[in-house]
Amino acid sequence: MATFVQGNGHSGWSGGVATVTVGLDGIVTGWSEGARRLLGHPAPEVVGRAAADLVLDREAPEAAGLSLAGSREWSGTAALRHRDGHRVDVTLHAHPSLGGDGSPQGFVVTVTTGTADSEHDRRMVEWAFAQASIPLSTYSTTSGSWHPNAAAEGDERAVEIAGPDEDLLSCVHRVAEEGTPMRYERIAPEPSAVFTPASARHRAWIVELWPVRDPATGEVVGVGTAAFDSTDHHAARQRLALLQEAGSRIGTTLNVTRTAKELADLVVPRLADFVSVDLLESVLRGEEPTAGPVDAAVVLRRVAHQSTAEGDSVPEAAIELGGIDTYPPFSPPARSLTGGRPVLSGADDPDFARWIAGDKTRTARVEEYGFHSVMATPLRARGITLGVAVFARADGSPPFEQDDLILAEELAGRAAVGVDNARRYTRERNNALTLQRSLLPRDLPKQAAVEVASRYLPAGRGAGVGGDWFDVVPLSGTRVALVVGDVVGHGIHASATMGRLRTAVRTLADVDLPPDELLTHLDDLVIHLATDRDEVAPNEPYVVSGEIGATCLYAVYDPVSRICTFASAGHVPPAVLLPDGTVSVVRLTPGPLLGVGGLPFESTELELPEGSLLAFCTDGLIEARDRDIGLGLDRLCEALASPVPSLEVTCDTILKALLPESPADDVALLLARTRALHADQVAAWSLPSDPSIVADARAQASRQLAAWGLEDASFVTELVVSELVTNAIRYGAVPIGLRLIRDRTLICEVSDASNTAPHLRRARTYDEGGRGLHMVAQLTQGWGTRQTPVGKTIWAEQPLPVG
Repeated sequence: MATFVQGNGHSGWSGGVATVTVGLDGIVTGWSEGARRLLGHPAPEVVGRAAADLVLDREAPEAAGLSLAGSREWSGTAALRHRDGHRVDVTLHAHPSLGGDGSPQGFVVTVTTGTADSEHDRRMVEWAFAQASIPLSTYSTTSGSWHPNAAAEGDERAVEIAGPDEDLLSCVHRVAEEGTPMRYERIAPEPSAVFTPASARHRAWIVELWPVRDPATGEVVGVGTAAFDSTDHHAARQRLALLQEAGSRIGTTLNVTRTAKELADLVVPRLADFVSVDLLESVLRGEEPTAGPVDAAVVLRRVAHQSTAEGDSVPEAAIELGGIDTYPPFSPPARSLTGGRPVLSGADDPDFARWIAGDKTRTARVEEYGFHSVMATPLRARGITLGVAVFARADGSPPFEQDDLILAEELAGRAAVGVDNARRYTRERNNALTLQRSLLPRDLPKQAAVEVASRYLPAGRGAGVGGDWFDVVPLSGTRVALVVGDVVGHGIHASATMGRLRTAVRTLADVDLPPDELLTHLDDLVIHLATDRDEVAPNEPYVVSGEIGATCLYAVYDPVSRICTFASAGHVPPAVLLPDGTVSVVRLTPGPLLGVGGLPFESTELELPEGSLLAFCTDGLIEARDRDIGLGLDRLCEALASPVPSLEVTCDTILKALLPESPADDVALLLARTRALHADQVAAWSLPSDPSIVADARAQASRQLAAWGLEDASFVTELVVSELVTNAIRYGAVPIGLRLIRDRTLICEVSDASNTAPHLRRARTYDEGGRGLHMVAQLTQGWGTRQTPVGKTIWAEQPLPVG
């Protein structure tokens, strides 16, 4: 890794040597470019003039140095006049220029700026470079060689930076070419140390680079470098980055185990070579643990661990996932739980050695992998201790430091908040699921009309339980009602609303209302429920204002006529598999959602052969982000057509074919295979409106019971037939019909064309009527009346004779 910072450079002549040639007569005969830069005079202005004219004090002895005669060498100081008039202090060195015969021809005068003090200052700068405590070096663009100071020569990493690092050399060449300062950062493993990748221990350097220029020409002749050790700053940035990443990687789901695993995956290998997360049993159940620190001798369950080993296995672990461990009171994890603070321990800690020696498996793991440093941090959130996280480093990694302990405590705290959120969600979800399942039928009732199987699946972890439900309601005349519904929304409110609607459906079904009328009454109920919710104070707990919406599909199947009558309130239609293998979606006239109000519901009748299979479901089964309801119904038909040995297997096959591992919505599925009652189980007669026919009706019923071998039921049946037929003739209208059905019970039905329903009442002492229905109710196990398209039917049901 390398970074570059470019700045602006500058150039200028800040000192050096100027050369002047002077004749024996003191006249300047030569003027160098250095002399021009020193005093500002171009050569034409000086050559031919007396050198003494350049001296400020012409009477000073030093001035004689510019007008000497003879052959001796001379040195001294002088104050010269710059072209703009300011004073320039210089040191003069005069060297005679001799001819071929050894006679002097003139003088070569070397002019150097500065005094003895400035020369000392220059030397001091050189000493400062050599003796600097930080690694300094210069790179010569001419020779390509490095010249480090003592600090750079004594630091192996600094020498490495100065030498073979290609990125640094590239940066040096760039500074030399562009003439601008830059910054370079280098991060690498510690020299002469063997660290595993898990230790993540690196040394960082920041190198400042700047161009070195020739004062005389301004040309870049080298590059200077200064190296600063930034290891601590780099480590701090790494810790900060790990904390920042923890905010996005820990607690992504409301799942206790997943949150613990996210902590383990994050810190290995960036902080530790091995980490384990153990939680209290009560946390996994969603229960509220005791506030405050936990006693040392506490049972914990391993929910997550991770190591640097390749693959998914964690061979360093002494406890398997899901296993239980009890930490002794003196162990670092137990001390951490007891004190509620993180604990740093290692091989030099007697309690650590005692803890390891107390378990053979743990001893073997420590010896095999060389664990020598451990941090134990309690998982605490909202003042409650949830468990403990243990971080460990093995051979090849340095021991944990205090900064690592602070980092581990912060990471564990963030993980604890995620675990506690997941625990609280688990508790609420379990409560809602308990309510949901208690409101759904546990065992579907036995009846003769259909063979049934069902499934209910709550939504995935993110959505919570919903308001899907199903039901099977036995009706009079061996008929059965098949119901499936879905309350809009999720959570405990949807579950509670579902329970109220299911109870209402069962109550209305007992009245034997036709499907369309039942949905009309249910629609009114939902409107009333929504009105009640609006009248509740908004701050009242567990109440959310707003409308209630729900869908419902209600079907009644009659095994005698083999006709199924459907009515839908915005619900998805069912699919039907006929005995010949044909699969289709039942075409219904869907009504509005429950709670809309003001719109009618329509019924659809479908005659089904015996053995037909109906599939009722909620939209969570067939609708998803990647498919609409139409495609979902097609897939349902495909799964329904697959040959399977039983309805239970069919349910599983459908769910597997249509649902992902974690469904986004809750799902209700109800399968019903139709049965039929044949002629040997049903006897029916049409009766005239004549009181004399009552005796005939009793006789026909007795003969039919004898044919079925039910002579023991004749007495009660004749009384029931006599009373019901008499009432139909007296209070009803033609046509009048009598029907006996033999199934699990014996059912007697009398129908007529009047819509007037009888009412049971207790007759007074001198009343001549009113005792018939009371007697029927006493002699049978149940009776009732239901409306039909052409009138009503009164029925009475009695158990079959024993044997």
